[in-house]
Amino acid sequence: MKVGITMPNSWGIEDPQQALAFGPLAENLGFDSVWVMEHVFNTGFIKERLQDRHYYHPLATLTYMAATTKKVQLGTSVLVLPYHNAIQLAKFAATLDQMSAGRLVLGVGAGALQVEFEALGIPMKGRGAWTNDCIRMMKELWTNPMPSHQSRRWNFSDNYFSPKPVQKPHVPLWVGGSSPAALRRAATLGDGWHPSGASPEEYSIGWREIGELAAAAGRDANQMNRSVRIEVDVPGDDSVRRAEGQRTSLPGDDPGRIAAGIKAYEDVGVEHVILSTNTGNVANLTRQMEVIGRDVIPQFN
Repeated sequence: MKVGITMPNSWGIEDPQQALAFGPLAENLGFDSVWVMEHVFNTGFIKERLQDRHYYHPLATLTYMAATTKKVQLGTSVLVLPYHNAIQLAKFAATLDQMSAGRLVLGVGAGALQVEFEALGIPMKGRGAWTNDCIRMMKELWTNPMPSHQSRRWNFSDNYFSPKPVQKPHVPLWVGGSSPAALRRAATLGDGWHPSGASPEEYSIGWREIGELAAAAGRDANQMNRSVRIEVDVPGDDSVRRAEGQRTSLPGDDPGRIAAGIKAYEDVGVEHVILSTNTGNVANLTRQMEVIGRDVIPQFN
């Protein structure tokens, strides 16, 4: 079992250096991975907790952390693919994978906030098909020496694309979400499944469906990574709303119960648990990470 931790890029920390310092801290404490989230505007539940305070760009945050860490995986949980020019994103991701010596994982999703789609001039209708097209195209760019792709949105051929990712065959794409469309996307296109807030029982049910869908598509779900992002309550903090639609949480004041919660996911086949410590309080987050690093992670080494 691997244990990761979310970074507070989305929690209003005024000094970016304080937010960025959590990358090396996580590595030194024994976490296997660090993860960042993505939104463009402070709207909806994000506006409730942040107002106009800072929400740092996920890829800029990971790029800096790639230079200040040596071994932790660097993940997004999750990037909203329709927000991005997928060719530019593929270039950025391959470059970051090169510069980090093959440590990047892209958690990806189709998005759900209509306000952001409208502001970006992107139709929300059809975002699932758009997301699927992005995934196919990025894999083509990363794996084919002379990539080509024709679709309603993109048309290219007869050009080299570089760099290619260090990881082979390409940067892992873990599909977020638990909707029927997300399960189908994970089963047919993803390299892993990465839901947020699912209980162990919900995870087991979802994974069983992914296995059936993958088999029907001629894929082996056993070759996919199995991860989940789950909230840990930070003592002394009470967020306005559970982050990113989280439902299930672990009690942060009891290392034994945190470990038991992680073990429950391990028992249903999860390979990588990402703990979402939803706070912008630097001191409280530091203490919580130290407790997990000292009293929880050693139980899964």
